[in-house]
Amino acid sequence: MPAAADAPAGEGGHIHGYGSRPYRTYVLTALLFIFILNFMDRSLLSVVAPQMKPQLGISDTGFGLLTGFGFALLYTLVGVPLAQIAETRHRVWIMSICVALWSLMTAACGLAAEVTIGSVTIGAFWVLLTCRVGVGIGEAGCTPQANSLIADYYPPRARSTALGYYAMGVTLGTMLANVVGGPITDALGWRWAFFILGVPGLLVAVALKLTVREPPRGYTDPPGTPRRETVRFTDGLREIASKKSFWSMTTAATIAAFCGYGISSFQSLFINRSFGLTAGEAALMINVPVAIASSLGTLGTGWLAEKIGSRSTTAIAWLPAAGMAISVPFYVLAFTTHDLRLCLLGLMIGGGAKYGYLAAQYTIGQGVVSAQTRALSTAVLMFMLNLLGYGLGPLFIGWLSDVLFRMKASALGAADLTRAACEGAARANLPAKLEQVCAVAHPQSLQQSLLATASLYALSGAFFLLTCRWLKQDLVAK
Repeated sequence: MPAAADAPAGEGGHIHGYGSRPYRTYVLTALLFIFILNFMDRSLLSVVAPQMKPQLGISDTGFGLLTGFGFALLYTLVGVPLAQIAETRHRVWIMSICVALWSLMTAACGLAAEVTIGSVTIGAFWVLLTCRVGVGIGEAGCTPQANSLIADYYPPRARSTALGYYAMGVTLGTMLANVVGGPITDALGWRWAFFILGVPGLLVAVALKLTVREPPRGYTDPPGTPRRETVRFTDGLREIASKKSFWSMTTAATIAAFCGYGISSFQSLFINRSFGLTAGEAALMINVPVAIASSLGTLGTGWLAEKIGSRSTTAIAWLPAAGMAISVPFYVLAFTTHDLRLCLLGLMIGGGAKYGYLAAQYTIGQGVVSAQTRALSTAVLMFMLNLLGYGLGPLFIGWLSDVLFRMKASALGAADLTRAACEGAARANLPAKLEQVCAVAHPQSLQQSLLATASLYALSGAFFLLTCRWLKQDLVAK
């Protein structure tokens, strides 16, 4: 049965939050650091791709499977039951175990090679895919639990900034994967990049358990906020299903994830094919400044929504809607220009404008449900984002790129030319005529695939705008 939230007004929990201000800041920063580690390990495959992909002979479609659906399937399937367990169990313990697991599996990616068991030979692609599935299972225990913890540490008026700060882990993790992984790949090889970035997570898992306290559930909600002492899985789903703003926001965020994860997975390959940069050069010269701009956009949207929230409750929805619309022409510039500086400018402005949706998705997802359903609501959100967004976005771009490559090669009189022949050392051995076909079909097929995907950001913006229609009435703690 619904009951009033048990955070007494006299304690000021619903005003100030759980614990002292310095400790809250430490916990939030610790959770941000773990989310950064999450995306470092998740994004590293895209960073090492220019070197790893030719060595293992993986097609664009196969690479899309590795970066997207291969990771996302078990991530989504495991995420919901883990979140349901977190509604009544120790969230910090769950996160600690999961950090250790995904870090171990990241390191194992560096061991991917052809394996023979008896008379059966397993290709390196399938070994790498298995490791990526393991990373996905571990990372499923991060975001829903972290969002639930943040909502109990920070009161409603401060959550959009806190969740925007936490959401920077997506872009900062991507940035650090490039800062660390790119140079390591150029200097030591792609396998060492997985070892060096994966192993330290085991120590982080121990530090998390020893230093972060589990807060009372619903501690920061105002007195009288509806909540349940225990929530059955079906009750939680029923509550989420009743919130129209949650579903319109989830649709918007899923489309944005489809575009964003797909583009970021192939960004280094695009720079390599179109401008000739190595993995390390693309990481430091392009991906790092783009990630910094994207991080500022994420934090800025959460901060701005908090500042104008007293005048516009729906600002957390219409701000990312505007950002999505602004990003489209800048992505078109980035993917069509022949000037590397203009490409960088387009990617930076496009990323900074659109990534504010990260703060919005977490703030809305937490704000429209009761305290005992927050981890589940985030897990449902993550289920959609990762299965349809992360799972299909990179796979779609890779598939479309391969289709366009075959069409262009055929139109240029080289129907038998393969993608693998245009990559790495194999390209140096091609006859001059086929080399000319590679010079056109290899970069342009990916370029056009990226352009088609980026245009969908406008549709995401439309669904964020639609969210404004129901958000005010759906909010639980205002």
